[in-house]
Amino acid sequence: MAQVCGARRNMAAEKLQFGTFVLDVGRYELTRAGKAVRLERIPMDLLILLVREKGRLVSREEIIDRLWGKNLYFDTDNSINTAIRKIRNALSDDAGKPQYVETVQGKGYRFKGQMTVAPVVEPAAVERSRIMLAILPFENLSGDPGQEYFSDGLSEETIMRLGQMSPHRMGVIARTSSMAYKQTHKSIMQIGQELGVDYVLEGSVRRDGDRVRVTAQLIRVQDQIHLWAENYDRRLPGILDIHGEIGAAIADQVKLKLIAEERRQLTRNVARNAEAHDQYLRGRYHYARFNLFDAQKAVAYFQKAIELDPSFGPAHCGLADALMVFTLSGDAATKEVSATAKSAIAQALRLDPESAEAHTSDSFLKFWLDWDFKGAELGARRAIQLNENYSTAHVYLAHVLSNTGRYDEALASMQQAMVLDPLSLFVGAMRGQFLYHAGRDLESVEQFNTTLGMEPRFWIGQICAAKVYEKLGMYSEALAACDLAGQFSGGNSEALSIAGYVHAVAGDRAKAEGYIQQMRERKKERYVPPYNVALVFAGLGEHETALQWLRQALEERDVHMPFLLDHKWDGMRGDERFQDIAARAGFS
Repeated sequence: MAQVCGARRNMAAEKLQFGTFVLDVGRYELTRAGKAVRLERIPMDLLILLVREKGRLVSREEIIDRLWGKNLYFDTDNSINTAIRKIRNALSDDAGKPQYVETVQGKGYRFKGQMTVAPVVEPAAVERSRIMLAILPFENLSGDPGQEYFSDGLSEETIMRLGQMSPHRMGVIARTSSMAYKQTHKSIMQIGQELGVDYVLEGSVRRDGDRVRVTAQLIRVQDQIHLWAENYDRRLPGILDIHGEIGAAIADQVKLKLIAEERRQLTRNVARNAEAHDQYLRGRYHYARFNLFDAQKAVAYFQKAIELDPSFGPAHCGLADALMVFTLSGDAATKEVSATAKSAIAQALRLDPESAEAHTSDSFLKFWLDWDFKGAELGARRAIQLNENYSTAHVYLAHVLSNTGRYDEALASMQQAMVLDPLSLFVGAMRGQFLYHAGRDLESVEQFNTTLGMEPRFWIGQICAAKVYEKLGMYSEALAACDLAGQFSGGNSEALSIAGYVHAVAGDRAKAEGYIQQMRERKKERYVPPYNVALVFAGLGEHETALQWLRQALEERDVHMPFLLDHKWDGMRGDERFQDIAARAGFS
């Protein structure tokens, strides 16, 4: 995408008008009658490319080269098709009788709208987008790789603190996408354009015992001017409250006048026990890996942090989050984590009722453990109200909405998460899954091509992709995805379950029964969610046996029960016994 970014840099002030639309290349905005028209990054890049070519036919090969470059590992053809469709939706353009974007079959695309240079409109007359900021991972200058958890943790805290400072006026890119640029060689211009941000904060951390030096500098993406820089030399725990100073300095540079409440958000509930904070950072470092082995380490660190400082709310929240990895990634029984996780969240909310993170985790537990979908929705909405920059809250809200059949609302919520965390594999996979739930299967496949093209070892994405492949009758692709999911998850039984179901609906009864036997053998040594066994029996048409396993899943509070709206259960949906199970699992 470097060539497109370079083109934007050279024409930073360019505004073009066509029909009732104004395309502001410099601000990376499309407006209509002063109102912002939402477009994701790739469709916006493609629209800018087509508009600036002023009617010249642009081939698909040139689009690929200009937007992504060479040596790609995902399906660019589908990505282009999706981007063109989204552009037409945004412009209300008819593919059959195009007013703006014309398809030249087998050759490419051209922009055919009449363009003029748009007049400069006073800022007060236009509904402006939020300022967008990316905080890059602080570089560890300690000379000790063992200090990576500290520099990464400080980066994450800075993202969190600045994200809740003034979320209505300044968007902050989420941790996952920012961490993608750790030790990157990309320019600030390229990073800024890839993330769609106006400013980038970069810095470094040097730690020697209890002495810490943090260096931070703010760079404007448009011209790469360094607007502000500062060094902070402190002793622990004094370094833990520097976010107030950094946030205030950034606000001043980007012309945000902070009110007293916004300043308070920067330092609210700062850790005062340096050792507890250190244990907490170690816990977050391992939790971010989202696998059973690291989750076990994370739990131990969070518990130690709580022992050292029981009043440190984020440690309680982290403990609940890490425990949930046991059930969702490691096939642990719900009863093994439920009481401790719920107690931790209750304590986190008591200590800090204004924590978006705690309300999001509370929503998470209500969804998976209690099947309290209304409570989960309210928790996620409260989290977004407290901090609309918290992308995880948007994802969890979308999860509740999608799993209960409110598909359009779910995808709208996911769009917010995609803006805040565009490079997240998890966000991409969830969007693919919710497109599948909505019956938009081809779009779902396109999303998984993109997400898994970035990292094929991402097992959650492989599991989700297998579901849509099965629905489309792409059985070999579904089984390949299940194999990868099983390999990279460390043996999550859902991969066995989906593979068994695929063989069942494909007519290979022997292989389907073989997967059932695998899960039964595994059950002798470790927990296997009953839902996963029930699913294969449903695929085989053995509804009586499937119902028996579903009743067991109900009794054991199996975390997979929120997926009972999945099409795989359609053959049983008319059975009153299935309807009763679904009602007891929270579905009206």
